[in-house]
Amino acid sequence: MTVNASEIYTENFLLCYPLQPDSCPRAHRLTVVKVAMYAFMSLMILTTIFGNLLIIISISHFKQLQSPTHLIVSSLSASDCLLGALVMPYSMVRSVEGCWFLGDFVCKVHSSLDMTFCISSILHLSLISIDRYWAICDPLRYKMRITNNTVTVFITFTWIFSFMYSFSIVFLGVNNIGLETLIMHFYCVGSCVLLFNKQWGIICPILTFFLPGTIMSSLYMRIFYVAKKHARVIANQKGQISAQRERKAAKTLAIVMGVFLLCWLPIFMATVVDSVLNFVTPADVFEALIWFGYLNSTCNPMIYGYFYSRFQKAFKILVFSYTCGISDSNTATFE
Repeated sequence: MTVNASEIYTENFLLCYPLQPDSCPRAHRLTVVKVAMYAFMSLMILTTIFGNLLIIISISHFKQLQSPTHLIVSSLSASDCLLGALVMPYSMVRSVEGCWFLGDFVCKVHSSLDMTFCISSILHLSLISIDRYWAICDPLRYKMRITNNTVTVFITFTWIFSFMYSFSIVFLGVNNIGLETLIMHFYCVGSCVLLFNKQWGIICPILTFFLPGTIMSSLYMRIFYVAKKHARVIANQKGQISAQRERKAAKTLAIVMGVFLLCWLPIFMATVVDSVLNFVTPADVFEALIWFGYLNSTCNPMIYGYFYSRFQKAFKILVFSYTCGISDSNTATFE
């Protein structure tokens, strides 16, 4: 009895496109593993979308929350919400199945939007750190310098830069210069991978993560120091309640910074290492690191909802309004 080599191949490997000989192989996973991955990622997507929608609705609904700071938070939530709605569902299928079923053009659009919303989210977090720095370290001139118009200009610039930077890199293909031989050798139908050559593998992380991250770290360290100093002064003059608020504010800033670094540092470090060492990170590990970065967009509304009493009150009012028909938003007060 003779066995055809192609039959052995198709028995051992499921293909993304079975009728095409140059198709990528599907990821070989147990059914229970696939179900668990889909369940976890779907929960993460829903939490990202609805958590950030709740932030946006709260800020737009309550006049007490419509300040320059919350305008940045609202735009940040819009970026995270769009990431959850337009990028993460397609990334989920690619991560679980190991296949991209929507063609090369949609792959480029998806990669561009992925970069756009992730960069936008990081830059918005940087804007929030700058805003908090002026508010805490120079409160007397804060209201003159930070207005709704000023914030709107910076938010607009952030969105334009994120879109133009991401789409130009992906559609012009500058990140693939010098990798043509490698791409031709490993390319298969059903793949959607964004590779970076050595130049852009260093430029992109520095420009979109390490530089904003350094600014955020420096400002938050200064804010943390000033907040603790204020807490000591307040404790001596006004009592423990105000001092606890100052300490809580400083603690919240530390958590925001810690979650940011925990989520984004691994994927950007892997991008730098891969571009220099010819892509040594396994595909599944890289996909996991991408989702770790997405996790920051999931955590942002949780951080604001848990640590900021104003958002806690707004969330409770909105939930009661839509579920029980009780509406006291006009008389709600936010301390």
